Amino acid sequence: MGVIRLNDDDLTSAAVRARALLIIEDDAPIRRALRNALGDVTDRLLEAPTGREGIDLTATERPDLVILDLGLPDFRGVDVCREIRAWSRVPILVLSARHSDDEKVQLLNAGADDYVTKPFSTPEFVARVRALLRRARLPTADDVATVVEAYGLTIDLLHRRVTRGGTPVRLTPIEWDILRTLVTNAGRTLTHQQIFDAVWGDAAGNPQQYLRVHITNLRRKVEANPARPELIVTEPGVGYRAELPA
Repeated sequence: MGVIRLNDDDLTSAAVRARALLIIEDDAPIRRALRNALGDVTDRLLEAPTGREGIDLTATERPDLVILDLGLPDFRGVDVCREIRAWSRVPILVLSARHSDDEKVQLLNAGADDYVTKPFSTPEFVARVRALLRRARLPTADDVATVVEAYGLTIDLLHRRVTRGGTPVRLTPIEWDILRTLVTNAGRTLTHQQIFDAVWGDAAGNPQQYLRVHITNLRRKVEANPARPELIVTEPGVGYRAELPA
């Protein structure tokens, strides 16, 4: 059984390094700034000033992560995201100058793993990149029998079991499915619709309303302080994210 111990040296942010990263951005000064920021994160940095070139480089060079700007001269960034996601699981970090919740939801539903709004601080940006690289390295429940240990909880993804200090935490089937969906996508904000589809499938209903009730109950069981959750974090107007300690 594989055990993810998220404070091990080989999983710390500083230990994460990519073989290659791709920046899809038409603004040369921004590409230069990103290049300077990412020097310690990757062995190779690929650059594409258009969506078409970015799609082609993703296919031929197989980067470990794609950094995608929305304001491209030939394609909408969201369409580039959909195109790449149709045939690749590479993590996609979107750069956006817009702040609307609707756009964030659209991007995440199109397959983006995370987004950073401009202007952003360099440390925050690099931390987001490292977090996505780290998450891409971690085995998921589909790959190996995995136990996740965080915040005093032990989450056994194979045996569908949660314990705190050896004491079972009893979850309903729906609560378990929500927790598993979030934990196996740790660090990635999932929209209400994405979580709803993963848990309820093709059922009809209001995803935000359904999830609000179940997330509240789930937090009461797994959070040390449900009023200030650490594991299940709300992204207002968008969805939820599982935060695991680095």
